[in-house]
Amino acid sequence: MAEPKWRPSVRAPRLWATTATLIWLPVFVAQVVWAVVDGRWTTWPHVLVFALTAVVAVVDIVVVPRWRYRVHRWEISDDAVYTRTGWFNQERRIAPITRIQTVDTERGPLDRFFGLATVTVTTASSAGAVKITALDLDVADRTVEHLTEIAARNAGDAT
Repeated sequence: MAEPKWRPSVRAPRLWATTATLIWLPVFVAQVVWAVVDGRWTTWPHVLVFALTAVVAVVDIVVVPRWRYRVHRWEISDDAVYTRTGWFNQERRIAPITRIQTVDTERGPLDRFFGLATVTVTTASSAGAVKITALDLDVADRTVEHLTEIAARNAGDAT
């Protein structure tokens, strides 16, 4: 079976980098508070913890979104929805069209800021829904419309 051929939006890495930045920001604030309360900014525990945190944060903010963009793929055929996710542990999901129960679009505040959306395809699977993340809004809308059309033509019992 061929790999899924479509990527998320070109704006996806910026979304993922912004999300990572917002996660790391409180960690840095906590370290500054710790240093101020402790009163010794330049002692080895503060410097070591700050340096390690900075290295991990830079990797998470700069490297991971680019790597994630290169790995994430999705595709829809007349028979199934295919996704490949994960930058370290990769996961491939194939959801047959006849198993689709619902198709939803989700847009959080950052998604709206970047003009992106996530399409969630819920199936009768114990593995959970298939998510196609960080799509341009117009692509997400067309995808939902296309999936709804295909699912209606292939009416199964979705169980």
